[in-house]
Amino acid sequence: VVLLLCTFLALALANSPWSTSFLAFWNIHAGISFGSVELSRSLKHWINDGLMTLFFFVIALELKRELVLGELRDPRVAALPIAAAVGGMVVPASLFLLIVGGGPGASGWGTVMSTDTALVIGCLAMLGARIPASLRLFLLSLAIFDDVGAILVVAIGYGATLNWGVLSIGGFGFVVVAALARLGIRSIPTYFAMGGGIWLALDVSGLHPTLAGVLLGLMTPARSWVSTPRLHAILDRVTAHSPGGLRKGTAAARNDLQRAGVATREALSPIERLEFALHPLVAFTILPLFALANAGVPMAAAKFDPALTTAILMAFVAGKPVGVLLFSFLAVKSRLGIRPDDLSWQLVAAGGLLTGIGFTMALFIAELAFGAALLNSVKLGILGASAISAILGFLILAWLTRISRR
Repeated sequence: VVLLLCTFLALALANSPWSTSFLAFWNIHAGISFGSVELSRSLKHWINDGLMTLFFFVIALELKRELVLGELRDPRVAALPIAAAVGGMVVPASLFLLIVGGGPGASGWGTVMSTDTALVIGCLAMLGARIPASLRLFLLSLAIFDDVGAILVVAIGYGATLNWGVLSIGGFGFVVVAALARLGIRSIPTYFAMGGGIWLALDVSGLHPTLAGVLLGLMTPARSWVSTPRLHAILDRVTAHSPGGLRKGTAAARNDLQRAGVATREALSPIERLEFALHPLVAFTILPLFALANAGVPMAAAKFDPALTTAILMAFVAGKPVGVLLFSFLAVKSRLGIRPDDLSWQLVAAGGLLTGIGFTMALFIAELAFGAALLNSVKLGILGASAISAILGFLILAWLTRISRR
C-alpha cells in the first residue's frame, strides 16, 4: 500500500504545477570529495545505487534462507521456480527484441526480465487463505531468483569498462568478509563497514555497485552460532536461580543472565537477524523513496515512442506468463523439478500473469538502459504492464480459487 501510494503521489506531482520543481529535486547533486577524488551523484542515483543495495541485500538474504533453511532445501523443489524464473527472463527479453528489432531502445532488453516481489506478494495477500501455500512459495522464490538474475545482468550488461585493479581490491574485500565469518566475528558494524568499502570498490571498478548487496547477502551465514540444546541449557541455569538470588545481584546470577542474553541473540542465525532488522527499513523507507524518485512521468510534456511502449507491455503481459508456464512445464516433464499436488497448472498460469508486475526492478534497470529521450516511454509501458498484469492475475486467481472452494 505504501509503495502504491508513493507511486501515485509521484505521478500526481510530475503532472502538477509543481512538476518542474519535483523532477529537478531528484537531480540535485550531493557527495563528498577527497582532493582530486570526488564521489558525487544525484539524489535519485544515491537512492538507486546506494539505498537499493540494501534492497538487494535483503533479497539475497531471503533467497539463501529459503535454500538453506526453508522449503527449497530439496534441489528438485527449488528447480521448479528456478526454471520458471529463467523462462520469465528469456521469453520476455526475446519477445521485446522481436518487436523492437534494431530500433531505438533495443539495448534495454534487460528491463523486461524482472518481477516486483513486494507487489506480487501483496496481490496474493489480498486473496488470503484461498491461495495455497505452494503458490505463494513458488511465486516468492521465482521473484527472488529473477531479481538476482536481473541484477547480475545489470552488473555485467549495463556496467562501464572494468578497472581490474580496483575490482581485485573489491574481491579481496569479499575474501576478508569470508575470513571474518569463519573466525566467528559477530560485530555487524564491522561487516557493514567492510560492505561499504566493497561497494565503493565495485562502483569505481565499473561494475554496478548494487551487486555488492547480492553477493554479501549470499555470503551471510545461515546457521545460528548457538544450538537449541545449548540455548535451553543456558536458560535452565538462569531459571535455577531463586528470585531472591537474582535480586541480590550475585556474580553467578549476573554472569548467567549475561550469557543468556548473548545466547538468545545468537540462537537466531545472522541471516534471520539481519532480515528482521532490515526488512522494515527496506519496505517502508527505501522502496517508497525509490518509487517517489523514479515513477514520476510527465504525461503532457513528454514525447512517447508507441512501439517501445508496446514492446514493454507485450513483454511483461504476454511474455512473462508464457515463459513461466512453458519452462515450468519443461522442468516437470524432464523430471528436473517437482510440482506440488495442490499447485495446478491453472494456478501456475494465473500466477505467471502476476509476474508481469515488473515495477521496482524494471524502473531500476530502465534508468540504466535508456536515455532521457526514451525513458518516459519505457516508464509508461512498465506502469501500464504492471497494472494490467496485477488486475488480470488477481481476477483469474480469485475466480480459480472460488471454483476450487465450491
